[in-house]
Amino acid sequence: RSSGSAIGCRGTPGSIGCDDYLGSDKVVDKCGICGGDNTACKVVSGVFKHTLTNLGYHKIVEIPEGATKINITEMSKSNNYLALRSRSGRSIINGNWAIDRPGRYEGGGTMFTYKRPNEISSTAGESFLADGPTNEILDVYMIHQQPNPGIHYEYIIPGANIISSQLPAHRRPGEPFNGQLEVPDGKNEEDRDLQRETDANPEQSAGTFPVIQPGRFPSHQPENQVPAVQPPRRNRDYNWKQIGTTECTTTCGKGSQYPIFRCVNRITHEEVSESYCDTNTKPTPEETACNTFPCPAFWDIGEWSECSKTCGLGMQHRQVLCRQIYANRTLTVQLFRCHHLEKPETTSTCQLKICSEWQIRTEWTSCSVPCGVGQRTRDVKCVSNLGDIVDDEECNMKLRPSDIENCDMGPCAKSWFLTEWSDRCSAECGDGIRTRSVVCMTNHVSSLPLEGCGNNQPSETTPCNNGPCAGKVEWFAGSWSQCSIECGSGTQQREVICVKKTEGNFDVLNPYECSFLERPASQQSCYLKPCGAKWFNTEWSTCSKSCEGGFRVREVRCLSDDMMPSNQCDPHFKPEEKELCNSQDCIPEIDENCKDKYYNCNVVVQARLCVYTYYKTACCASCRRVANRQSGFLGRR
Repeated sequence: RSSGSAIGCRGTPGSIGCDDYLGSDKVVDKCGICGGDNTACKVVSGVFKHTLTNLGYHKIVEIPEGATKINITEMSKSNNYLALRSRSGRSIINGNWAIDRPGRYEGGGTMFTYKRPNEISSTAGESFLADGPTNEILDVYMIHQQPNPGIHYEYIIPGANIISSQLPAHRRPGEPFNGQLEVPDGKNEEDRDLQRETDANPEQSAGTFPVIQPGRFPSHQPENQVPAVQPPRRNRDYNWKQIGTTECTTTCGKGSQYPIFRCVNRITHEEVSESYCDTNTKPTPEETACNTFPCPAFWDIGEWSECSKTCGLGMQHRQVLCRQIYANRTLTVQLFRCHHLEKPETTSTCQLKICSEWQIRTEWTSCSVPCGVGQRTRDVKCVSNLGDIVDDEECNMKLRPSDIENCDMGPCAKSWFLTEWSDRCSAECGDGIRTRSVVCMTNHVSSLPLEGCGNNQPSETTPCNNGPCAGKVEWFAGSWSQCSIECGSGTQQREVICVKKTEGNFDVLNPYECSFLERPASQQSCYLKPCGAKWFNTEWSTCSKSCEGGFRVREVRCLSDDMMPSNQCDPHFKPEEKELCNSQDCIPEIDENCKDKYYNCNVVVQARLCVYTYYKTACCASCRRVANRQSGFLGRR
């Protein structure tokens, strides 16, 4: 018979069950039992919630041999990673601190789907999913870098009394199927090098283990199955003939191709319509391997990690591995195989947005109290790079400027505040007066009745004398005219004449007679309503020492027209708040009967108790010195 006839002699077409018998309807149940009904399946599930402290790999759960419907899922997004490896120590996913790309990875006799959502808005965690069953024990780890959000695990295993042979007894790894092995026997030199490299180097310099390729067990025709009887040919002059093969599905790394059968005339070999041949005798095209040599090495680029900072300049990383496709498997190989290619960058700068910053929007407010300790505030806002005010959490709270602080407005005691004496005497000659302003201030700065500061109000006038007036030639100035403006700086005029004062009368002289005198101004600036502020001060305190140099103090404030605190006074004219006093040497008293009987007689002097006989006698020396000093001071005035 021709080869075409031999190939066409096959069993009746039909499906192959999980027991590898043609026409069998058996399927694998949830726990991997061929022909099982799921009643013997046991679901194992739980949540790993332990608190971890050390960085690195921590074992979470063990997946036993024969497990199916495996689901390992991180309960929420984190900077941790899941890892998977076999008991032999070979890594399947994310081994040796090398993070693999999401995808499908073969290990433990099944295919694992690794998912790692990378969208910024996503809150889903990582996961491993596999249908199973596994053919060895696998360990799941977590690469701990931040607090554990919880890992949910679930898988199905056969019950304790179930004995399930995952493979028929007559099947052996590597056994030929239809006369072909899955992996061709003939390998070129590069194939053998690649095989040695991946077998002898389970841990490559790229920082990860190669994926373990479990044995593939091809379908096998049962030995005791009787082939179906060859149906009679429709026409003996025509037969099926292989005229070629399909193109290989890949250009390298092991692809597949199938034979092409056509109906031909047995004598002329001319191709005719398939209706001339018996369709039941048409050979089934069988897959053959092709282009089994390894593909050129390439850089496998992983996804970028999330930016290390939510705003401002940060860093992101990705894994770059040298890989090579061989026998439909993508293997990690040594780096030198990719040296002819430019290696992509593994780190990059990133910036999701410009950070917001703190801005001080207002100056400090006035103190909340006129005296004593109060508080003042200012407006502090978190502002985005677009100038919009955003929530404070957008800015670094550790760098937030203070928006409230204490302020001390000084003591709240009641005191008399005085201005300096006026420079001019009220009379050009003879007796006149000089004046000053006196105000009592307490907790709230304002004019109060005299009893607010006691009855000892300082005098607002003091006498002055510019010499005798009789026979004196001088300039006489009339009254100033009305100010040219209602408020602020204006001008006003007056008449100035030369006069001579006689007994009870004035004679007007020629201005020449007064030329030797400085003529008063006939025009000046004026303020109808005083603007600005003036310095006020209290009286001097008692000297801290009666001799050999002490000091005395007074309080000075700048007040506006309505007697409110102001900062408009000229600081150059601020009265002194402290001055030296009693710089004379301490001279022993001549009068032996006038002595201080107490060491702290200066307190009696400061309290002004020398007016009482008892204290005047007990502190005779101190009281006498004060009396002498006061009489001398009045004499100088």
